Amino acid sequence: VQLVESGGGLVQPGGSLELSCAASGIIFSIYTMTWYRQAPGKQRELVARISSVGNTIYADSVKGRFTISRDNKKDMVSLQMNSLKPEDTAVYYCNAQNVRAVDYWGQGTQVTVSS
Repeated sequence: VQLVESGGGLVQPGGSLELSCAASGIIFSIYTMTWYRQAPGKQRELVARISSVGNTIYADSVKGRFTISRDNKKDMVSLQMNSLKPEDTAVYYCNAQNVRAVDYWGQGTQVTVSS
């Protein structure tokens, strides 16, 4: 099983980035996909989640700015991040979890929001 994140980088405040996570080795369509992030010195936190049927939830801190989506044909989940703030700086991780609570993690991608 592999989850490979991409799309991170350095962006100025107010800018946008789109993260992608490509999955392999799992039946992607049955997994709930979640983006987490972890900033230095802080605990990992949920950013956005999309269920196998497309239901979504967001952390309050990103509502209205971030959008999670999935493409079951390409086995990919994306996170469109707009109006980025310095406090969005973190390593972003992709997670896949099935109904038996078996889950898998990607290696993470760094997002830095700074002028």
